[in-house]
Amino acid sequence: MSINKSYAVFGLGRYGRSVAKELVKNGAEVLAVDMDEDIVNTAITEIPYCRCADITDAEVIKQLGIANVDVVIIAMATNLEASVMATMLCKEIGVETVIVKCASEMNCKILDKVGADRIVFPENESGIRLAKNLLSSGFVDIIELSTDVSMIELEVKPEWEGKNLLELNLRKKYSINVVAIIQGKNVCVSIEPEKPLEKTMKLIVIANTARLSKLK
Repeated sequence: MSINKSYAVFGLGRYGRSVAKELVKNGAEVLAVDMDEDIVNTAITEIPYCRCADITDAEVIKQLGIANVDVVIIAMATNLEASVMATMLCKEIGVETVIVKCASEMNCKILDKVGADRIVFPENESGIRLAKNLLSSGFVDIIELSTDVSMIELEVKPEWEGKNLLELNLRKKYSINVVAIIQGKNVCVSIEPEKPLEKTMKLIVIANTARLSKLK
């Protein structure tokens, strides 16, 4: 996912609003929707495209043009019924990726069954972090360790396959340090720099945040 994709955020509580604001701040196209007019009127100062609408209504979903949106983030964890309806409606009209904020394990199982592509727990993943992950195309996950340094999980690029870390010299080329390699359920921190990288591997690296664009 990246800035080139279009996004819709349903629910403008603290979590949903932080996701939408971070996406907008980075130049992404974002439609923000909430059923409370007062919340929408407040949010519109920071999120240009805000609508007050009932996202559990199939006709409303069509009128909003959600079928043309790449990623929908449903941030209404306290309203399971609305989350379920919105998820089902989005998947029915062909939205590629639906991400749903969830309040409990049981709710997660329900949302998974009705088609959610990804479920997030707000206590484990902040709205800003979710937005950064969505915008960081090519990264599986990204965690800011400080304002200058991030820890990133990324997939092995096609041009890296079959080459080892000594040959690639990623530290010099991308200013990153590989600290672990994941393959399946195995996490290896005792890295063998001569071992060829495989497509099925993921790399855990420490990088300068300002230079992440070199990796994309």
